[in-house]
Amino acid sequence: MTIQDAKFLMSNSRVEECPAPTLPEYAFIGRSNVGKSSLINMLTNHKGLAKTSSSPGKTQLINHFLINGNWYLVDLPGYGYAKISKDARAKWARMINFYLRRRENLTCVFVLIDSRHQPQAVDLEFMEQLGSEGIPFVMVFTKADKQSGSRTSQHVVQYLETMSKSWDELPRHFVTSAEEKTGRDEVLDFIAEINQQLAQAPEQAPDQVIDQTPDQA
Repeated sequence: MTIQDAKFLMSNSRVEECPAPTLPEYAFIGRSNVGKSSLINMLTNHKGLAKTSSSPGKTQLINHFLINGNWYLVDLPGYGYAKISKDARAKWARMINFYLRRRENLTCVFVLIDSRHQPQAVDLEFMEQLGSEGIPFVMVFTKADKQSGSRTSQHVVQYLETMSKSWDELPRHFVTSAEEKTGRDEVLDFIAEINQQLAQAPEQAPDQVIDQTPDQA
């Protein structure tokens, strides 16, 4: 996929005020300081589209970007650590949960995971929640340029092995680097393929992101 046009559309805290649900929508979320804004800017080839910051918690609203005039990229607030009050963190959690459950045109959630770390409970729990709710998602490992390729691969394998203990089928995953643009084509081609599927059979779920419910046995 070639990104010909990427523009900020709106920010809000209420699902009801999001753009009309007439286009496929892909939401990006992860722990605070996972490199989400940098990844979005890399994918869209638009420096400064999503606001980056050295301080966790920069994204505080549901941010919609219109891509190529035919799909939405959504930047969601991070979960986990951020220098905000407990009340504000609870407000974010309610906003995110309501969006994930109620946004009818939400096609896939891209869960960003810092590849520099071993499996983190907060990431595993969030993905478990998505799977239990039947919300389609894929995993995106970020910051692969910050360490050796072997260390990145080791951490990816650790995540997959940990999840395989309770999941019948593992979600698809991508390894990325905003600095080196690693994984850009793979992520965009994935979105293009999903969009094509939806255009051909809009009433059906995309093949690549279904059947990811954790094994509850």
